[in-house]
Amino acid sequence: MRFDNAHAIAQGRRGRGRIVHDHWHRTETDEGRPYPFTNADTLIRDFFREVRRVLADRGLSDAVTRVEERRAP
Repeated sequence: MRFDNAHAIAQGRRGRGRIVHDHWHRTETDEGRPYPFTNADTLIRDFFREVRRVLADRGLSDAVTRVEERRAP
């Protein structure tokens, strides 16, 4: 799953229609679905909402079990 604008995708019926750059992929093989970018805060919220959905679909928890602080060498 990813949100990106690195390449264009066609929006509309069977790839015909207008070209959009902001989009998201639900799976590794998904060609992309248009994403109506408004601002960074909304993008981050939408990303983590989708992360929680994917985890739930796979029967996994989104609970944080441990946090480790790392310092640069």
